[in-house]
Amino acid sequence: MQSAGFARIVEAADVRLGDMTGGRFSLAPHEAQADDDKRMKHGLSLDVLDRYTGRRRSVKTLSGGESFLASLALALGLSDTVTENAGGVAIETLFIDEGFGTLDPEALQGAVELLQGLTANGKLIGIISHREELKQALPRQLIVEKSRHGSRVRVETDI
Repeated sequence: MQSAGFARIVEAADVRLGDMTGGRFSLAPHEAQADDDKRMKHGLSLDVLDRYTGRRRSVKTLSGGESFLASLALALGLSDTVTENAGGVAIETLFIDEGFGTLDPEALQGAVELLQGLTANGKLIGIISHREELKQALPRQLIVEKSRHGSRVRVETDI
């Protein structure tokens, strides 16, 4: 049962990862090998197919930015799967803390476009980041300003 649920989440995450990477990467449950540890033997580990090289490999080999995109795709895939199977329960809000600093400009653009598409469909996406490119791409922001006397929050729209 756990493996079947995991497979559905991975399938949904694979769609999201493909969107963010221009189809380069695809996620799949790990195909168990004799020398795998218990987690891998029970179908709870992932591989990635890199269409640039045509090779299947462990997600552990992804770079920092690629790993962030895979993690984001899995979070979105979990949200999609819960929404589909929970009888009307929907995950409408997602907060992402950093990770964008690991992305190159092309990968960042793909992630931003995917997240903007989610907000156009009514989801609330909160991003915690210091990347200037994100600040310029997001129309509404909560700006936290620190000082010796504490922090202040201000809202900016249509920046």
